[in-house]
Amino acid sequence: MSRYVMGNYGRFPLALTRGEGSWIWDEVGKKYLDFATGIAVCSLGHCHPAIQEALRDQSAKLIHCSNLFQIREQAELAEFIVERVVRQSGRIFFCNSGAEANDALIKLARKFGHDSAASHGSARYEMVTCTNSFHGRTLGGIAATGQDKVKKGFEPLLEGFTHVPFNDCDALRAAVGPQTAAILFEVVQGEGGIHVATPEFLQTARELRDEFGLLVMLDEVQCGFGRTGDWNAWETVLRDVDGEFSPDAVSWAKGMGGGFPIGGIWASDRLAPGADFRVCDVLGPGTHGSTFGGTPLASAVGMAVLKTIEEDGLIDNARSLGEQIRTAVSSWNHPLIAAIRGLGLLIGFVIDETALSDCVAFGESGQTPSLFVVNQLMKDADLLTVPAGANVVRWLPPLNVTEEEVEEALRRMRHTLDQLLKR
Repeated sequence: MSRYVMGNYGRFPLALTRGEGSWIWDEVGKKYLDFATGIAVCSLGHCHPAIQEALRDQSAKLIHCSNLFQIREQAELAEFIVERVVRQSGRIFFCNSGAEANDALIKLARKFGHDSAASHGSARYEMVTCTNSFHGRTLGGIAATGQDKVKKGFEPLLEGFTHVPFNDCDALRAAVGPQTAAILFEVVQGEGGIHVATPEFLQTARELRDEFGLLVMLDEVQCGFGRTGDWNAWETVLRDVDGEFSPDAVSWAKGMGGGFPIGGIWASDRLAPGADFRVCDVLGPGTHGSTFGGTPLASAVGMAVLKTIEEDGLIDNARSLGEQIRTAVSSWNHPLIAAIRGLGLLIGFVIDETALSDCVAFGESGQTPSLFVVNQLMKDADLLTVPAGANVVRWLPPLNVTEEEVEEALRRMRHTLDQLLKR
């Protein structure tokens, strides 16, 4: 299959052809339990009836029109996100992916830095992000990302980014200065190994916003829209913490469309820090756009997904089944699992490389611990998962996964890990 397709992906030797709920089949008819879901994309599982209905009905009416015109489906989806998801006044810009959403945040920060120059003495353009982060594959995204491996060969990079250790409040405070326009970080670092922001880190960012008049931006591309057991991951982190927290802007994609390409950002309509204009007004007419952002079809699908998440109680499902998974795996005390990370149904199992080194097959594979275990789960247990860094196996089941499917996944994973100890 690779003859005419560019080789920029490291693909597994598996061709998938159809899916239903939490299950997916390859071209020879083999059935897999899918706990990867397109890397947190298929939030309702595969081919959910609500998505099928939205695709069928809207595609018979209007698939695309330019954003030069009013789009009712887009406006209705934006209203749902503002009123039901964020529950803070603001406005939405729609695009097609997480990388595009984060690029929009970077442009928002740059424009804010210029527009607020009068009150700060000069235009600001610097942004503080975190090491081990991932913000997409565009030139802006890789400049923001705190991983050197994604930057190699693409120099010179976009200027103005400083990376600090995740959850290091002192380092964050030290990195912010008069030229800082914004702080940007993931609430849960997905690609970087399922690291969760601490309440103290979020609160420090809020304090720096007030002190320096900068924007606090959250990347919830992978962890947003119910995956952590709340609509927003920052709500999960701060659930039991006193005090208020409100970001200035947030990026999303992945689970927003349940498999249909859509992304977006929310920007607050409160006054920008130290300025006389609102955050959501920074990107005015002509400053940014997307040909395919928020089409009638994409918006109708996004609305169907989010309504289903709300009406079917899938946020509570993510919270309760995520806890069930963590409790079960903790009870194993398995030598190959050094720790469990994450929130809700965004879960990372840290593989103990020392314990795994006794496995001859691992030593011969030349793979990282996470990639080796992911491959073994795929080949031996018909369970699809994905790596998160060198030593973390990531579970991202659909938000509507059942308790029985979770028990089956746990059984398959336990069996595979036990077998690796014998090899």
